[in-house]
Amino acid sequence: MTSAYPTTLSSNAGVLAKYLSLTQPKDKIQVAYVWIDGTGEHVRAKSRTLSFIPNDPKELPIWNFDGSSTYQSEGSNADVYLNPVALYNDPFRGGNNKLVLCECVNYKQEPAIANTRRSCLQVMSKVMDSQEPWFGMEQEYSLVEAKSYPANHPLGWPVNGYPGPQGPYYCGVGANKVFGRDVVEAHYRACLYAGVPIYGENAEVMPAQWEYQVGACKGIAIGDDMWMSRYLLHRVAEDFHIAVSFDPKLISGDWNGAGCHTNFSTIQTRKQGGIKAIEEAIEKLKKNHARHIEAYDPKKGKDNERRLTGRHETSSIHEFSAGVANRGASIRIPRQVADDGYGYLEDRRPSSNCDPYVVAEALVRTICLGE
Repeated sequence: MTSAYPTTLSSNAGVLAKYLSLTQPKDKIQVAYVWIDGTGEHVRAKSRTLSFIPNDPKELPIWNFDGSSTYQSEGSNADVYLNPVALYNDPFRGGNNKLVLCECVNYKQEPAIANTRRSCLQVMSKVMDSQEPWFGMEQEYSLVEAKSYPANHPLGWPVNGYPGPQGPYYCGVGANKVFGRDVVEAHYRACLYAGVPIYGENAEVMPAQWEYQVGACKGIAIGDDMWMSRYLLHRVAEDFHIAVSFDPKLISGDWNGAGCHTNFSTIQTRKQGGIKAIEEAIEKLKKNHARHIEAYDPKKGKDNERRLTGRHETSSIHEFSAGVANRGASIRIPRQVADDGYGYLEDRRPSSNCDPYVVAEALVRTICLGE
């Protein structure tokens, strides 16, 4: 007997649009609560209805979820609370609907598993007034065939082989050079609509690999905005039935890995003659190289071992290096910064699946607090 239902289910944008076009009651909005799960790498979300339009995350009610299903609690004491911390416009539902990034805490209001925001905020509060740390993050990622999970087959790659060698794909144009631009463009516009300070995107060196940049963000905002940008990317790609991988070395061999290069500056580095402060910061980073490597990916350096090999525009994970315009160094001083004599440094060590809160905290502790 033939089933009346399809064997594979997929969403239908046309059908969904019919329902999203229905008039929403003026006294009701939908809010999607977004949080980082216990892996420290993935996001979760669920929605609720409110009878007012919030202007500040503090106006939103604290909510909860089953932490035993997100690697954040035991089933015998499963409830984990969601404390709203950053509010955004919702590009998927539109109108007055919102997205809110949340901090996860237990019943004692202590940080839940993978809640690194609390510690980062405490560190930022010590230096915001005196040093004003600014961040920009360059998020690399790969688009993969959703049906290939968990194999994560890159989008557009031959089924049983490889595309041509790297060379024509970086910032490429053309259907034989880039794959998934519709996802990238949709994500770019979704970030702008939501209020995430995205400032660019481009195709990367490996085919099906892309990058977008977020910043400049002050203090804790870099973590909030980066996590929301990742949620938006996953959510946009879902609509195209495409998956996103933040694996730092998705394909072994002669293919570029994926990082999250982090640009950092302070009042001291941004003023005339700031190059001296940049050089002093680099010396501090050199002395704490091992600690930063451990902080720069969720596996405490194990993921970056596959990526930071000294090849494919990376430094060696075992050696610290710095240089002007050197993309094979741990720390790059941009050519323009060297010419101007002030500006920022780029830490090229963070992996694509890094926790932005942990990266930001590590930089501030080393450079600003001298710890």
